[in-house]
This record gives sequence, structure tokens and C-alpha cells, in this order.
Amino acid sequence: MTFKKITFLAVTLILVTSCGIKYGFNQTSIPDNVNTFQVDFFGNLDPIEPGIERTFTLNLQDLIQDQTRLSIVNSGGDYIYQGEITRYYIAPMTATANNTASQNRLTIEVNVRFTNTKDEEQSFEKKFSFFYDYPANVLLNGSALDEALDVIFTQITQDIVNETLTSW
Repeated sequence: MTFKKITFLAVTLILVTSCGIKYGFNQTSIPDNVNTFQVDFFGNLDPIEPGIERTFTLNLQDLIQDQTRLSIVNSGGDYIYQGEITRYYIAPMTATANNTASQNRLTIEVNVRFTNTKDEEQSFEKKFSFFYDYPANVLLNGSALDEALDVIFTQITQDIVNETLTSW
């Protein structure tokens, strides 16, 4: 390879890499004066499946820590996340010729109160929800429930982070 080709490839690689980092979808937009966040324990107003509130709270904490430079605190956070699971609902989605369900849908809804102590205009209360479809002959417990919760909570927590920490 000639020097020109190597230089061109190096410059192209640098530009492509820097553009990917600069314009990535998970880029947070956090002001310099914000350093901490707190996630209060999310309650479960629909106690059909006890224990999922702990899983959700930990998932939200982990995602914010993984995607930001913010430090988690127990109180006095610059960003405060509070809320509760308000809906845990299973409904049939498709039927067979015998009028029995062939597929069910689990929907979970979470009410979030976000407080930005540095800029109150950015604070809000909003509901986030997502669903998971599964065969009707599967009992939603054990590993099947774990998979459903993982899919649902991954989407809901990412939606919350996008809503509170990105400039999209």
C-alpha cells in the first residue's frame, strides 16, 4: 500500500469512529453541575407478582451507572427517580380455531417521578410501559418470568434514561 492509501484509511477510520461516538443513541446529555443521582425504591401497586419492584429498582440504578458518569447516592441526589409499578397485566393476544388463546401478552406499566434539583423545569411525572408476548401454553414463572421481566424492564429503563438524560 502506498503512503497516501494508508493515510486515507487512517483518517477515514478516525472520522468514522469519532462520528459513531459523538452521535450514538445512548449518549447522555448531563450538565457539568450534576454529579449524583438517587433511585428510591419503586413500590408495587399491583401486587400480583411480588418482588418485581426490587428487580426494577436495581435495573434502573445499574443502567444509569453503566451509561453515565453520575455517582449513586441514597439521598440528596441531583437527579431523583421515584415511582411505582402501577400495572401488571396478562391478556390473550391471539386465538386458535377452538377459541382458546395461543399467545398471551404481559404488560407492565411504571409511573416515574423525575426530579431535577438543578433545573426544576426538567422535572416531570410520566408513565412508561412495555410488553412481552409468549405462548399461552407457557406458565409465566421461573425462567419464563425472568426472561419476560428482563425484556420489559430493559426497555422501560432505557426509555426512562432516554427521557431524563439525553437531548433527543
